[in-house]
Amino acid sequence: MTAAPLNQPLAALPDAAGPQGGPLHVGLIMDGNRRWAKARGLPRALGHKAGVDAVRRTVQAAADAGIGWLTLFAFSSENWQRSADEVRDLTGLLRIYLRREVNTLAKNGVRLRVIGERDRFGSETVSAIAAAEEATAGNTRLNLTVALSYGARAEIAAAARALAAQVAAGTLAPGAVDEAMLTRHLATRDMPDPDLIIRTSGEQRLSNFLLWQAAYAEFVFLDVLWPDFEAAHLDQALAEYRRRVRRFGVGSG
Repeated sequence: MTAAPLNQPLAALPDAAGPQGGPLHVGLIMDGNRRWAKARGLPRALGHKAGVDAVRRTVQAAADAGIGWLTLFAFSSENWQRSADEVRDLTGLLRIYLRREVNTLAKNGVRLRVIGERDRFGSETVSAIAAAEEATAGNTRLNLTVALSYGARAEIAAAARALAAQVAAGTLAPGAVDEAMLTRHLATRDMPDPDLIIRTSGEQRLSNFLLWQAAYAEFVFLDVLWPDFEAAHLDQALAEYRRRVRRFGVGSG
């Protein structure tokens, strides 16, 4: 697709409602915080803070658009390789977001869940995550999943190890292992597969995000840095999604 230039206003898009309607599950790779800060001569921490503001706007926009599931790629397992200062800034912002936003999420009917290796963040952050999940557990308007210290290859490997252990124990026949069984051992086992994955900043790759689950997802890459992401950008991606015909490998264009 032709995307809007970096940080420029979006052109008006025609109405384009396809036969499939809107996506049930949207995955979002939030990219561009550091470049946003660098372009403005600001510290990286302020770029990440602006990114948190974009999360707040996007969650509201997704709920307003009637999206049932939104999964945000917030911190990859590879992000631990960044500088200690940046990791500290990111985890600090995470705790602040969880504490300040949980009441708003609960009020707006948003259920928050976290997937990934949460234990790597330390007891204070783990407690904040658990408290936010518990406070929003009964909400049904929007299922918000945040991927933290998450990597899809590690997720698939963990599922394979769990199945291998059952085979070794004699409780599972090797021939019984199929795609559905592996899916049930993933962190997303009770979630629908993503229909649409959006990535900001102009980069066009998955970066180890929901590799198994995204087998038939549609992809939209937007040339906007994440801190500048607005409801209009989400609308642009949804309009592009509705223009497409999803065949799931059956038939051709």
